[in-house]
Order: sequence, then C-alpha cells, then structure tokens
Amino acid sequence: MSALHTSKISSLPLLARGKVRDNYAVGTDRILMVASDRLSAFDVIMGEPIPGKGEILTQMALFWFARLGHLCPNHLTGDAPESVVTPAEVEQVQRRSMLVKRLKPIPVEAVVRGYLAGSGWKEYQESRSVCGVPLPAGLKNASKLPEPIFTPAAKAAMGEHDENIPYERVVEIVGAELAAKIRDISIAIYREAADFALGKGLIIADTKFEFGLDDAGTLVLMDEVLTPDSSRYWPVEGYDAAFQSGANPPSYDKQFVRDWLEQVRIDGKPWDKTPPAPHLPHEVIARTAAKYREALERLTG
Repeated sequence: MSALHTSKISSLPLLARGKVRDNYAVGTDRILMVASDRLSAFDVIMGEPIPGKGEILTQMALFWFARLGHLCPNHLTGDAPESVVTPAEVEQVQRRSMLVKRLKPIPVEAVVRGYLAGSGWKEYQESRSVCGVPLPAGLKNASKLPEPIFTPAAKAAMGEHDENIPYERVVEIVGAELAAKIRDISIAIYREAADFALGKGLIIADTKFEFGLDDAGTLVLMDEVLTPDSSRYWPVEGYDAAFQSGANPPSYDKQFVRDWLEQVRIDGKPWDKTPPAPHLPHEVIARTAAKYREALERLTG
C-alpha cells in the first residue's frame, strides 16, 4: 500500500500542518482536513509514514461520527472532499479526508477515562486523584474506574505536551455553563462508544474529544473522534493477564512504536526524544500498520 507522508494540495491555501493532519481553507467557512500517514511519538514526527494509517483514522472517525450524531452535532458538512480539489489532487484526498465546517475551537482537550492508565495512573500514584478527581484507594495500573471521569487538559503548542488541568480551570476558560455541557456530553459519548466497542471485543480505556463553537454558539464535536490516535484501545482477550501482572495491556495504537523507541540506541545511547527521530525499521512499520487496521476491522466488521 502506498503511503502519504505530506499532502501537497496546491489548489487550496494551506492553513496548518499538525502532527498527522494537513488543513486547507475552502473559502471562509470550510476546511479540508487531510489525514496523512505520519506518526508522532513523544511529540516527535517520525520520518517514515505508516501505510494506510490516515485512511484508517478517517474511516474510524466517520464511523463514530455517524453512530454518535444523536448525542452532539459534528463538524462534517456532508460534502465530498474530492469536490473541492483538482482532478490531479483527488488521489491525495480519497478516503483519508473530511470536508468540515470552520469553527471557533475550544482550547481544552475533553479527556474521559474509564480505566486508570498512562498519565492518569502516574498521577493517581502521587495523589490518589486524577485532575483533582478523587479516586478510591487500592486501584492498580489498568484498573476499571467505578464511573468514567472527566479529566481535561489544556491544549499545548505544537511539539509540547498537553497539561492536565482541574475542572475548575475549564470553568475559568469557557464559563460554568459551557464547561458543564462539554463534561456531560463527553462522558455520554464515552459511555455509549465504550459499550458498543466492548461488544466488539475492544476496551476503550480513555479518549479525548475536541469541540468548537459555530456562529450560533452551538457546541460541535470536531477534529477526530475515538481513533487509535486519540483513544487507548485494548483487546478484551489480553486485558486480564496484563492487569493481574501489573503490566500495560496490549493496545491498538502507536505503543508498539513507543516501546521500540524506548529501547533503541544511537551511538550507544538512548534516543533523547528530540528531532530527528530514529529511522523506523520495516518490521516496526508493518506491525504498527497491522495494529491500526485490526482495530478498524474489529470495530466495524
């Protein structure tokens, strides 16, 4: 399968290149979002793309947008991305792009956790809480939480880590009414998605959503939703053994790349997690691509 590291749509003005997506202006009210096959780890973009990754992320996001539309409006326009580029550029956008409404982004990552993992587990060990949310004693790595919790983060600049913040800080940023709406909708989306995924043999341990406001002030779900890049997916069949041993459950994301990068040596020294990234070997690229594809196939059948 061919891979697209960086799109080149010359017929539209480039707005921004993110870690994965290239965004182009379509008039003043729409954006063409092209999901490349780039992969970032430790906030560094790898030099080698993961074939098919952008298509998989887009198809999974479209699947969830369609399934969850009754809970919150989303940013899709319903128009075909191919309709706004030249015939020569169609191949770059097919199946990996979304034509979306231009919104006013809310500068908060709406993170919902149903299980204790990653930075949440680290914070729990220090304070028995996550983002100011107190949790019961005795939880372990990968423990299922009594109820899903809203643990927001402040969006960081490109190349920097998002910062976990308490709910009170969200209230300061967007106001009490909108903060409560974001929290309640995020938890509702997570609950419904997690229940559905569990029926497909997948655990959604945690996820992050992004929201924006349209011209009428309506809260709109935007960017990607419930993809392996924005969510921690665990296969049910590997969870119990990992949990009992205290290990991280196997996951359908870029954890395989992170693990490889942690053990790689450059001139006898560990990689310092700054650009340039080490070259990814073919085996790492192939296994990562297979992980992403398996997640989509299990979820959508």
